[in-house]
Amino acid sequence: MSIPDRTPADLNRERERLNVVTQETRFSLIQDVLGHPSGLPTLKELDYVNPSKSQTTIRQHLERLVDTDVLEVVSLSEDRRRNDLPYRFYGLSEEGRQFLEAHKLLRAEDTLREIYAHVEKTDAIERYENAPRPGR
Repeated sequence: MSIPDRTPADLNRERERLNVVTQETRFSLIQDVLGHPSGLPTLKELDYVNPSKSQTTIRQHLERLVDTDVLEVVSLSEDRRRNDLPYRFYGLSEEGRQFLEAHKLLRAEDTLREIYAHVEKTDAIERYENAPRPGR
C-alpha cells in the first residue's frame, strides 16, 4: 500500500527517524523529555534520570535526536539567565511531535509525567527542574 504524496526521500527520512527514535537509549530520552513537567529538561536532569548512561552518551544521543529534528535545543534568553542555573534545554520539536503522533508514540505522555513526578530528586536536580524555562 503506497502513501500518497510521499517521495522516496520522504520515506527514507521517515525510516531513518523510526530507526533513530526506536533505539533504546534515544527512546528512553524521548520519554524523559515527555515526562518532564515543562517538557524542557536539561542535560543534567536527563543524566540524573538515566544513571546507567554517561553524560557523554546522553549528549551524543540527544545530538542525534536534534539532527533528525525530533528534538530541538531551546535556550533561555541572556537577560533571563541566572548564575548557576541552566539556560539550555531539550524539547520535542513541532516536527518531532507530529512524527511521534503519527506513529502513536505519544499516547503515554500523561503517564510519563506522573511517573516523573514521583522520581526522588536531589536538591540540585529540583533546583534545575524549577529553573526558569523559555516560553514555547
